[in-house]
Amino acid sequence: MKKIFYSEMMALIAIISFLLPTVLQAQKFVHPGMNQTAADLAYMKQQVLAGTQPYKAAFDRLKAATDTTFTAKPHAHVLRGPYGRPNVGGDDLSRSAEMAYNNALVWYITGNRTYADKAIGIINTWSPVLWDFDYNDAKLLAAWTGHLWCNAAEILRYTGAGWKQEDIDRFTGMLLTVYYPLLRFYFPQANGNWDGAIIHSIMAIGIFTDNRTMFDNAVDHFLHGPVNGSIFKYIYPSGQCQESARDQGHVQLGLGEFAGAAQLAYTQGVDLFSIGNNRIALGYEYPAGFLLGRKPQCYGTISERAKALRDDYEYVYRHYTAQGVAMPFAKQAADSMRAKAGRSILSAVRVPVSKPGGGPIVPKPDTTGYIAGAGSGREPVAAPGNAIVVEPGQSIQQALDAAAGTGRWVLLKAGIHTLPAALKMPSGITLAGQGLGTVLFLDPSAQGERDAIVNAGGDMHDITIRDLVVEGSAKTDPGTDPNSNRSFRSGANRGGIVFRSQTEGGMKNISLVNTTVQNCTYNGVFISGAAAIRIIRCDFTENGSSIVPGPKLQHNLLLSHCTQATVQDCRLDTSPYGSGVALDHCTSATIASCEIARNAYHGILVMESNQISIVRNLVEGNDQSGIMLEFLHQGSSVITISQNRICYNSGYGLEAYAGKEIRSAGNIYRGNGRDKIQEKISGEKYRVME
Repeated sequence: MKKIFYSEMMALIAIISFLLPTVLQAQKFVHPGMNQTAADLAYMKQQVLAGTQPYKAAFDRLKAATDTTFTAKPHAHVLRGPYGRPNVGGDDLSRSAEMAYNNALVWYITGNRTYADKAIGIINTWSPVLWDFDYNDAKLLAAWTGHLWCNAAEILRYTGAGWKQEDIDRFTGMLLTVYYPLLRFYFPQANGNWDGAIIHSIMAIGIFTDNRTMFDNAVDHFLHGPVNGSIFKYIYPSGQCQESARDQGHVQLGLGEFAGAAQLAYTQGVDLFSIGNNRIALGYEYPAGFLLGRKPQCYGTISERAKALRDDYEYVYRHYTAQGVAMPFAKQAADSMRAKAGRSILSAVRVPVSKPGGGPIVPKPDTTGYIAGAGSGREPVAAPGNAIVVEPGQSIQQALDAAAGTGRWVLLKAGIHTLPAALKMPSGITLAGQGLGTVLFLDPSAQGERDAIVNAGGDMHDITIRDLVVEGSAKTDPGTDPNSNRSFRSGANRGGIVFRSQTEGGMKNISLVNTTVQNCTYNGVFISGAAAIRIIRCDFTENGSSIVPGPKLQHNLLLSHCTQATVQDCRLDTSPYGSGVALDHCTSATIASCEIARNAYHGILVMESNQISIVRNLVEGNDQSGIMLEFLHQGSSVITISQNRICYNSGYGLEAYAGKEIRSAGNIYRGNGRDKIQEKISGEKYRVME
């Protein structure tokens, strides 16, 4: 742990130093400085010429694949639609960028000017011709090719290849007037491989054009990009990737682009590999293990599509091995691909460095709030013998009414239970499922109904919901691309579990255990006016969109006017417009040992609440502050925030206004915001206006 903490702190110091204006003016880029430095290139060339394997064989394959008779066919307008339909000039552009990089690398190794002339000719052919990109994959195609062009150009420019300055200027113009304007706004609403590739190319353009601001912007987006845009949005603390439920081809593509960006940054002295407990290593081990026969835990169903290994493992495996980090599955993947690979092996070469002392670090999934929800890995508790059993298609409401007040269980068998109307929970009952297989789904055609489960009366008490899924999407099938069905894309008004009383403490003894609530555009879970609430090992994810009453007002979990509440060992992630958890006018509440990550607002939002304890949570990658204590009228008081890891949130780690007795101790802050200040506790009666 000490070694991990030290490496992360050093990485953070390096990143912060790049973001300080006084330092930015003084620092110069390393050239050549893309995938490799001049020293790395020289060492690689030495190994090839010495016949050292696997470098000599990789060079032979690269040379065989490098066509010196290749003729570039430039287009003014490059059009590429989804899955290559239409495709006007897209393949020509991609092939040209690949050939330019190949020829430049072979030129450097052999000194044969034929290859230099070919690489220069390809670049010079495209630079004055290309005007723009169009159709669905415009940004993606530009992002895929931009860093290839820059790698080729960097080698040619700094190795005496004879590239004329006027041609360099023309190429620079293509980068800055065609590529950069298209890429500069990123596209985080797409799957994360898009922004991984865009970051990769913007970083490369920044290096080639000596534009520190551009480079730093790409680094910042790598760390803090919204929606699907950052490394923390793409690789979860468990190692699962944003596209794991889509297919393994896109997962490996996305990882390769984020790792490619990290490779460029490392060349320039910025370590993006060690951040997040070696997050990139964790992300690579997850699909590599799956593709090699392991079955990892997955939120959602891990995809069996496109299971072929890609040639994306060599550099990452070698980088981490040099840093003393073990990657057993990535090693197997790299070993299996090495006999076919060429350029990827050569561009992975770095000058050898001494490994850190001690045994290797093995990246492991974070265990905070993991595993949570209906698929928590624990067998659902066996129902008592007198439970009322409900099969899919039978009436759950009739069973609930029959069991009301008796303490009996209503057991829902596995399957999709389509609700014709909201379930009305009576008192004195347990509603249980059989894990992830039990799905409650409110019929979208139900008139005047929004929420899947509501309380039957304002004095509801002694109820438990456990071991089931409440699906808030407009359909139960996520399709082959879950990102296309995410709740931020839906205009439907759908809520999950909503319990309201007219008085504080009107409802009592409410327990949610091993319950998943997902994809609701309203709050996933909203409890108002209750005492003695237990929310244990639940997964509330992707709830809280922009439907009425509006963004930032609905969340994965909202507790209002509640007392004696415990939220523990839960996963409260990826609200597209809200917070992971929000407490409003609550007293005596604890949020403990939860993963609260990737939410579009704050991770934890506390308003006008008292005696709140926030302990041992992982609060990561939220788009505002990790924890926000908001002032509205009197502020919050007696708030204990301790032993949390609050990392890479876009705002402050902890932000608080006009609170009383705010106790913060033992928290670990890393990479929050864009300056050194990680914790802002202010006595100012500041009200958020936007």
